[in-house]
Amino acid sequence: MDNYNEKHSFTDYTVVGSTRGSDAQTLAKDFFGRVFAFMFVALAISALFAYLFSNNPALTSYLVDVSTEGRFKLNILGWLVMFAPIGFVMLMSFGFSRLSQGALVVIFLLYSAVNGISFSFLLSQYAGSSILGCFLGSAAMFGVMAVMGYTTDKDLTSMGRILIMGLIGILIASLINMFMGSAMMDYVISIFGVIIFTGLTAYDTQKLKRIGMGLQYEDVSKADTNKMAILGALNLYLDFVNLFLFVLRLFGRRK
Repeated sequence: MDNYNEKHSFTDYTVVGSTRGSDAQTLAKDFFGRVFAFMFVALAISALFAYLFSNNPALTSYLVDVSTEGRFKLNILGWLVMFAPIGFVMLMSFGFSRLSQGALVVIFLLYSAVNGISFSFLLSQYAGSSILGCFLGSAAMFGVMAVMGYTTDKDLTSMGRILIMGLIGILIASLINMFMGSAMMDYVISIFGVIIFTGLTAYDTQKLKRIGMGLQYEDVSKADTNKMAILGALNLYLDFVNLFLFVLRLFGRRK
């Protein structure tokens, strides 16, 4: 199940004033190191569970029932797995101030595992070589835009607002297309999805850089800094995952 409906749960911290050169850059790099560490761990967990469930019928059988006509349909546990990621994101977002650092880490890792299981339904429809190719292509696009967002001096705030409105638009269009079942609309939605999440990668990276550089002005504990890094990792995780899923829908070769 695509996860763009979970996007942009990260609290928007405002940085006031100018930064102090090397000190701000060091703080930003340290903060980014934590963000990407959490993100890569989450992606690895999702990839592991997606692989296990997409290639093991015994595991998949816990999530689907086979009808008398031989068709597969989700059972209660399967539907729970499909919609649980939304609940995890809401819990992390709205419970940020109340949850401890350890609790937030556990929830994020559980979210990554459940997300991987939900991806397995989609990935099982595509050839392995096609999945790998789309993954590498998405990783390259994500990396380029992340570097651009980190290094550019241009303020991407206005672009971010437009992209978020576009995100809402494709969400609405996707809900409509669930009833229409139009292949052409699905194709157009996928094109806009790639464009939107490519842009959001740069926007979110710049926002996280500003948060990291602004830590010198705030009396933030190490635990709270790590909590902010987890939510930052969640944002970039969603950017990458959704970019990959839309690229796969456009260029993936089905079995």
